[in-house]
Amino acid sequence: MLYNKVFPHKSSHTWVVFVHGAGGSNVVWFRQLREFKKHFNVLLVDLRGHGKSKKEYTQAEIYAFDEIALDVIRTMDHLKIEKAHLVGISLGCIVIRAMDKLAPGRAESIILGGAVVQFNKRINALVSVAKLLQTIFPYMWLYKINAWILIPYKKDIVSRKLFIQEAIRLGEKEFKKWLRMSTEIKDNLQEFLIKEASAPVLYLMGDRDHMFLPTVSNLVKKHFNSKLEIIKNSGHVCNVDQPDIFNERSIQFIKSISS
Repeated sequence: MLYNKVFPHKSSHTWVVFVHGAGGSNVVWFRQLREFKKHFNVLLVDLRGHGKSKKEYTQAEIYAFDEIALDVIRTMDHLKIEKAHLVGISLGCIVIRAMDKLAPGRAESIILGGAVVQFNKRINALVSVAKLLQTIFPYMWLYKINAWILIPYKKDIVSRKLFIQEAIRLGEKEFKKWLRMSTEIKDNLQEFLIKEASAPVLYLMGDRDHMFLPTVSNLVKKHFNSKLEIIKNSGHVCNVDQPDIFNERSIQFIKSISS
């Protein structure tokens, strides 16, 4: 089972499960936890190979993306959480969509921040270059380059530093395992472009998220069960850049669904 932290609420029956992205850990939600605990039961997890879930898996183990999603579902099962509102950031959004595919109906609502919904030409190029150079250059060089491309603006220096700091904790072997899954992730995204989620979806995107905002904007025009809210003065990691706005809009959305 994944490493997890549970924060029970005295009276609420509503659960919120947070899913971080590749190279992160439950630490990326530190600006959400205090506010969400006031309203809901909260579950934080470290995905397979990340944070304190590293010790649960052998270094030689090869990952399948559906297994990453099933890890979170099994953790919910162990804790007897039948349904929950799922909140993700960056690649964690793809994990949540995979959870919804594998266990439709478990999500009461889905909130996707800095969502990755499609591999465009630039993302495909980044992945291809990373695969080509991974045996030549240290993985942190590649990760830092990606961080500067995804989060290029000076105003987003805090989220970029956090992005890189968490990658250092991830380690080279885990980085390469996730890189190997890029084709599988891409196939999942193609499916998710066509098939809507089983629960209402709120996309929260920074207005400076130049890499992913255009594709999300196009997607919500086709998916009737989804809506997009753009957070001003924010980049890709919008829960860190503008936590108060992220929290306010997320909690309001969850309460509107729960009621």
